[in-house]
Amino acid sequence: MIRKLASGEYRIYSRKVDPRTGRRRNLGTFPTREQAEKHEREIQYFKHH
Repeated sequence: MIRKLASGEYRIYSRKVDPRTGRRRNLGTFPTREQAEKHEREIQYFKHH
């Protein structure tokens, strides 16, 4: 899940809520949406291989 921050950057959050904190886990912050989407695809690939 990618969200735009107030600073104009994009952050990837995990899809599931972290049971320890009750919030979504931060999986990285990127300056452009394209970079964030690319990294999200890499995460999904890694999770399934």
